[in-house]
Amino acid sequence: MSAAMTDVDKDADVEKNEYHSDEEKNIDDGDATQESKSSNAKKKKNKKKKNKPTITESNTVADETQEISDKLESELQLDDVEGDAGEGATVKSKKKRHRKKKTTTTVPLVQTDPPSIPIKDLYPDGNFPLGEICEHPVLDENTAKYRITSAEKKAMDEASEDLYRDLRCAAEAHRQTRQYMLNYIKPGMTMIEICERLEDTARKLIVENGLESGLAFPTGCSLNHCAAHYTPNAGDKTVLQYDDVCKIDFGTHVNGHIIDCAFTLTFDPKYDELLKAVKDATNTGIREAGIDVRLCDIGKAIQEVMESYELELNGKTYPIKSIRNLNGHSIGPYRIHAGKTVPIVKGGEETKMEEGEVYAIETFGSTGRGLVNDDMETSHYMKNFHVQHVPLRLAGSKQLLNVINQNFGTLAFCRRWLDRLGQTRYLMSLNDLCKKGIIDPYPPLCDVKGSYTAQYEHTIVLRPTYKEVISRGQDY
Repeated sequence: MSAAMTDVDKDADVEKNEYHSDEEKNIDDGDATQESKSSNAKKKKNKKKKNKPTITESNTVADETQEISDKLESELQLDDVEGDAGEGATVKSKKKRHRKKKTTTTVPLVQTDPPSIPIKDLYPDGNFPLGEICEHPVLDENTAKYRITSAEKKAMDEASEDLYRDLRCAAEAHRQTRQYMLNYIKPGMTMIEICERLEDTARKLIVENGLESGLAFPTGCSLNHCAAHYTPNAGDKTVLQYDDVCKIDFGTHVNGHIIDCAFTLTFDPKYDELLKAVKDATNTGIREAGIDVRLCDIGKAIQEVMESYELELNGKTYPIKSIRNLNGHSIGPYRIHAGKTVPIVKGGEETKMEEGEVYAIETFGSTGRGLVNDDMETSHYMKNFHVQHVPLRLAGSKQLLNVINQNFGTLAFCRRWLDRLGQTRYLMSLNDLCKKGIIDPYPPLCDVKGSYTAQYEHTIVLRPTYKEVISRGQDY
C-alpha cells in the first residue's frame, strides 16, 4: 500500500517538474502574457468540447435535412430570378409553384361522342394505329422469308415511314367516322342529311386544311341497283328506306395519301348473304394481293368466291355475280386511280403488283346482270390528272377552275362541295370545263332496276417486308 502511494507521488512530481519546465521556458522567451492568454483560450476550448454533444444519427439527418432545405431555397431563388415572379412573391408561394410543376401530368385524350377531337391530337406522338399486318403470298418460299428478315428490306420500310404515317392517320379518321355513322344512320333520314353528317365528322377528325389534309372524294351513298358514284345534289329529297341496300364509300387523305374504303349498310336481314358474299370476295382479293402477283390471278380468285353464293328473295333464288366492269385500282398521291386496275372477274391484265404500291381492293356483287351503265344525274367530278394548259374564253370557267385548283386539285369533288364554297350559277362553266376535257364527269353507275348491289373495299400497302391492310377495323 505504501509503495502505491510512493508511485503516485512520483508521478505528481514528474508532472510538476514538466509544468515548471514549460513555464520556465515561456518566461525565458519573454511571453508570460501570451501564455496567460493561451491558457485561457485552452480552457474555453476544453469547456466547449465538454459541452458539445456527441454526433448521433439524429444529428446527421438534421444536417442533411438542413442541406437539402438550403439547396431547395437556392433553386427557388434561381427560378424566381429567371421567371416572372413579382418582387413581393414569398418563399411559400415559390414552393407551391415548384411543387405544382412536379405534379403536372398529361392526361391522354379520349374521343367524344359524336367524334370531334382530331386524330393528331389523340396521337400527339405520331404513332397512329397500325393496320392489319399480313405476309405476302408465298410465290417462292425463299423470297417470302427473305423479305421478312432482310436488313435491306427493313431499311426500305423505314425510309417510307412518313408515307405510312400519313396513311395511318387518314385511316384512323376513316375508321372512327364510319364506326360512328354505322350507329347514326337510320331509315327515314334524307341522303343529304347522312352525307353532310359524315363529311362534317370526317373533316373534324382529319382537320381539313386545303390540299394538305381533308376528304379525298365525295361520299358515295348509292342505293339498291345503283352500285357507285351517287351522292345527292342540292334539292335531292331521296330518303333512306328500311328495304334499301346502301353503299357508303368515302375517302380521307393526308398530304395527298388517300384512304379509299367502303362498306354496305342494310336493315333487313334478308340481304345478309349478299353482304357476306361481297365481304368474302374482298377479303379474298386482299389475301391474294402481294408483290409480284399477277392482277388477273386476283380477279379469278375473287370471282370464284363471289359466285359461290346465292341470295333468296321472296321465294326466288338469285345467283350473286361479280360486276365485271367495276374493279379495284392502284392509288397515287392526289390520284385516286393511278393507272393499274384490279379486276374482280377472271381474265384481265397479267401485269404484276410491285413493291411499295398502294391499292384499293374493292369488289361489287349484284343480283342483276353483273354489268353497270351510266344513269341518273351526275354529281361526281374530277380534274383530269394529265391535262395540259387549255385556253379558256369564258370568265366564269376561269374563275371556277381557279376554285377547283385551290380546293381540290386533282381530287374528286361534287356539286354540294361547290355550293359549300359559295359558288353559284356555275353549271354552265362546269359543263364548259368538261367539254374541254379539263374536268371529267363521273355519273352514277347502275345495274338493271330491281336488282341489288353491294360493295366492300379496303386500302392496302405493299410494304417491302409485309402487306399492311391500312384501313382494316373491328367493323370489317
